[in-house]
Amino acid sequence: MSLSRQLQDYRLTTAEILYRLPDHPAVLQSYIWQELDIAPAFPMLHRFLAFWQREIEGRLHSVRVGSLDLIQAPSLRAQGMTLTLQ
Repeated sequence: MSLSRQLQDYRLTTAEILYRLPDHPAVLQSYIWQELDIAPAFPMLHRFLAFWQREIEGRLHSVRVGSLDLIQAPSLRAQGMTLTLQ
């Protein structure tokens, strides 16, 4: 994953794609797609889904998308413990 792309606001994007098997349309199959993409437009994901509909026989049922910033400001959380330094 390129640091320059991450600095241009690309995010790690994961999509769970459910599709119907061509010879068994009542059966759903799952495919996981993961790539750096720009939220909320997701141009890479849209390009992949257009390719899927054009080239792959399995008809799309649904797509769930999750996205996460890879570069973030550091955070500190209290874990409910006390440390004593001498």
